[in-house]
Amino acid sequence: MDHLDELESKSIYIIREAYKQFKDIAMLWSIGKDSTALLWLCRKAFFGKIPFPVMHIDTGYKFKKIYEFRDKYAKEWNLKLIVGKNEEALKAGVGPKDKLECCSKLKTEALKLTMANRQLKALLLGIRRDEHGIRAKERVFSPRNQDFKWNYKDQPPELWDQFKTKQTAEQHLRIHPMLHWTELDIWEYIRRENIPITDLYFAKDGMRLRSIGCECCCNPVPSEADTVDKMIEELKTTKVSERSGRAQDKEKAYMMQKLRSLGYM
Repeated sequence: MDHLDELESKSIYIIREAYKQFKDIAMLWSIGKDSTALLWLCRKAFFGKIPFPVMHIDTGYKFKKIYEFRDKYAKEWNLKLIVGKNEEALKAGVGPKDKLECCSKLKTEALKLTMANRQLKALLLGIRRDEHGIRAKERVFSPRNQDFKWNYKDQPPELWDQFKTKQTAEQHLRIHPMLHWTELDIWEYIRRENIPITDLYFAKDGMRLRSIGCECCCNPVPSEADTVDKMIEELKTTKVSERSGRAQDKEKAYMMQKLRSLGYM
């Protein structure tokens, strides 16, 4: 068993444990590399047929290619796709001018509304500890209260892979099967498994997107990596942070911590 086999095995164990504990569960799919790798793992965990819904929170500001990729593979992989929106906020004109309000209303509130409508008690997410300092504080099974708030100062211990899977009636759990992966692991796994991925990541004219989300919040970084192999080689030497192309006012540690404490993905 090599390194990727070990990562895969642990993640599939967590996914199956989560589904055993919670039948009212869904997986969040942003269409990015991490959540698409998680989707692949969920398909492998259940032999090609995911038994729970896959949810995309649509802010209305995503890249056109994200929507095209989502619709193509939701159909091809026979996913139970849920598209969640905060229609009221969109009609009120909430947008990227105020990043905190935009993320809170169009992502967190949209997620809250969708979970309430579907009566979901748990969510699988494809976040990694190495992606951002605030995410390094997460647990694999991470409780959120009824207002979606995350108490990052009071997290349950997870020693020897013993997870706290129980919750109170007011809580829901965020489950992170890929916390132990790195960005390099993700791309090596994508290469090994030949996982389809949106071409937004690949360099064009010497620039590429390192991290994708809403089009208005993503800027390309200098790169010549126009294949997965080149991406992997670039990651072995680059000093550029993964989220350097994302809106900087949102990426500052305090802002990200505030967003996540309020329920941000």
